[in-house]
Amino acid sequence: MLHGFADTGDMWAPLAKVMVKDHTVIVPDLRGIGLSSYPETGYDKKTQAKDIATVMDQLKVDKADLVTHDIGNMVGYALAAQYPDRITKWAIIDAPIPGIGPWEEILKSPLLWHFNFRGPDVDRLVKGRERIYLDASTTSYRPIRSNRRSDAKPLRPAYARPGAMHAAFNQFAAFAQDAKDNIEFAKKKLTMPILALGAEKSFGTQQADIMRIVGTNVDGGIIANSGHWIMEEQRIRR
Repeated sequence: MLHGFADTGDMWAPLAKVMVKDHTVIVPDLRGIGLSSYPETGYDKKTQAKDIATVMDQLKVDKADLVTHDIGNMVGYALAAQYPDRITKWAIIDAPIPGIGPWEEILKSPLLWHFNFRGPDVDRLVKGRERIYLDASTTSYRPIRSNRRSDAKPLRPAYARPGAMHAAFNQFAAFAQDAKDNIEFAKKKLTMPILALGAEKSFGTQQADIMRIVGTNVDGGIIANSGHWIMEEQRIRR
């Protein structure tokens, strides 16, 4: 299970709690996020996919089902494209793939201003104000307690650690290289079953449309009454 920006692997906790009853659940933090290290390079999703393959190797996991959200989708695509025999099926949730489909138009959306919000001055502006920035860039469709989720306290300190926001911004800085890599990956379509889920108030049916460009076995679905932050906005009922 691969998380996205403004989250860590902890975002999957409610779902993992249910799935662990009959699955082995692997929930890493992506490079430069959460408890992972903050290298200066390697934020292209092709390299991050190799990080995940290495995690699988270390855990002696040859094949896995894949569940991804947000930037996790981008790492997931690079993983599935480079190691197609290791991904048995994939559920991808509400985020585009750089270089694929309407990517250039998506980049122009004012809702995605944070894609190009980075640089040394930005690092200084955000320092000590990480929560303000993250709340502004992760506005939800449905009201969420604490503006994002009731368990937000463990999440924000993860992004307040020295170097954390600089590393997180590098995820976006790599998009141009990701687009070039993905155009090459897309020359060979994925064949594993893919479930492409879009939020009704976010990517909607576009999620499946994007994935049909890169996959031959794609089913689509809509998460009703939800914006992009599906795990938070559609909390599992206990």
